[in-house]
Amino acid sequence: MALTPKMVTIDCADPQALARFWTEAAGYKVDGDWSFFVMLSPAEGEGIAIGLQKVPEPRVAKNRVHIDWTSDDRPAEIERLKKLGATVVGEETMPGLSWTVLADPEGNEFCVAG
Repeated sequence: MALTPKMVTIDCADPQALARFWTEAAGYKVDGDWSFFVMLSPAEGEGIAIGLQKVPEPRVAKNRVHIDWTSDDRPAEIERLKKLGATVVGEETMPGLSWTVLADPEGNEFCVAG
């Protein structure tokens, strides 16, 4: 028996507002909206779902789990994400790999490599 990843859930204050960011940022669509929980899935093709779960407390530290994305044109993608409301947290490089750490409009971090 093995586990299969199905969804990554992000805690947030306003699932509907964050859904607007992630649908534009990742090309996802809303699959369900239950007020306290919004489920997103890729609009085309395969990929893991994203859940946006309303929680009462604000994020106070770096999130322990984050999504790593990739792009063929990382600089252009970073500019596009910034226009959507993301902020750049930092740039990281190691031999053979570079990535940008960003935060969504609620401060949840994610990375874009490429």
